[in-house]
Amino acid sequence: MSEQVIKLTKNAAERIKKIMSNAENSAIGVRIGVKSGGCAGMSYIMEYAKEVRSNEEVIDDKGVKVLIDPKAIMYLLGTEMDYKKEKFSSQFVFKNPNETERCGCGESFKV
Repeated sequence: MSEQVIKLTKNAAERIKKIMSNAENSAIGVRIGVKSGGCAGMSYIMEYAKEVRSNEEVIDDKGVKVLIDPKAIMYLLGTEMDYKKEKFSSQFVFKNPNETERCGCGESFKV
């Protein structure tokens, strides 16, 4: 695969580094996947990764290791992951070119 499945902005990479600094030592990075649910049909999930699972895409970007669940690759291809901090909230934001619809709260999407 020539194109990286997901790209991180500088803000996202910095936030992941901060999260990882608070993680257990056994965590090697963060895993990103998708699951069914939410008002638009699918939502993003993030968790600590302790090992690389078979067929996972491993991305080293800006000093951060991101593992992509093989079932999520086709949904995430070409996505940019950003981290936005606003007055009352902060969150990871996925700019996904595969989305055809997104719910109003931004928590779920459809491809």
